[in-house]
Amino acid sequence: MSDTTARALALLNLLQTHRHWAGPDLAERLGVSQRTVRRDVERLRYLGYRIESTPGLAGGYRLEPGGVVPPLLLTDDEAVAMGAGLRLAATQHLTDGTDTTIRALAKLERVLPAALRERVNALAAAVRPAGIRPGAGVSPAVLTELALACRDHERVRFTHPSRSGPSARRVEPHHLTPSERHWYLLCWDLDRDGWRTFRIDRITDVRRTGVFFEPRPLSHRQIEEFVAVAASWTEQAVEATATIRMPIERLRHLFGVWAQGAEPAGADATVWPVGGADFRETMYALSWIPAGVAYTTDLPDPVRSELREVLERMVRALETPEDAR
Repeated sequence: MSDTTARALALLNLLQTHRHWAGPDLAERLGVSQRTVRRDVERLRYLGYRIESTPGLAGGYRLEPGGVVPPLLLTDDEAVAMGAGLRLAATQHLTDGTDTTIRALAKLERVLPAALRERVNALAAAVRPAGIRPGAGVSPAVLTELALACRDHERVRFTHPSRSGPSARRVEPHHLTPSERHWYLLCWDLDRDGWRTFRIDRITDVRRTGVFFEPRPLSHRQIEEFVAVAASWTEQAVEATATIRMPIERLRHLFGVWAQGAEPAGADATVWPVGGADFRETMYALSWIPAGVAYTTDLPDPVRSELREVLERMVRALETPEDAR
């Protein structure tokens, strides 16, 4: 392989790993001049790769989807089979496999023409591997856009439903993870200043911001815990909040992943969602608030009255002298 060919392939690999590259950065990575980078870009264009270039200080190069599959030694059918296989493989619980599969899928779908992407989606939807239970459908466009944002460490905006209606979110996306029936996005919520986990089938209107960030450190165990908490949540028969006299930073430190959904209520108080199938599960949740910390709750009736009656009987039982018992 000639130096020119090897350099062109190295350039193509760089263009596939980031959404946008500045000309000087590419030249530095490849150890060549910017003029050589421009010549190599032209060679790739000649081979069928659509590479967009923008002039100026903030300019650079960006790999765009083409009208045909670029020469990857793949036929259309092979590209469709590969894309569908990657889509299905990403739903499996593989050790360190999901992130790798998502990155490969994002790379491939960036260069597939629209007609082949539709074939990939249709094939992946029709084939379901054993052990994966059906869940809510996820938009391939949303999944791919979020995968690219995770890879490039780019902030995004999207819309997500809340109790009060559609909610606009600004987040730093970190990880996409499948869990049983659903896909989840683990991200840092910029407006709420904390980690949040969103079901991807509920996300709409994903928009790029062009603002990049330095990823916050997270261990694999933390990622698994965040997603496990999110996956265990279902709509509860009893839903309420507890306003705890504790700064949100302290609550996050004490509650860990179970602090998801908590929001500050001033400098020294935090609103924490609680709930359960009945008042007993709500009582169990409230019992985790540390001793000596004051709090109030908006638990509605008749659940509030049921909980009060049970607690009053408990207190009477504890206050009864031992000889009387």
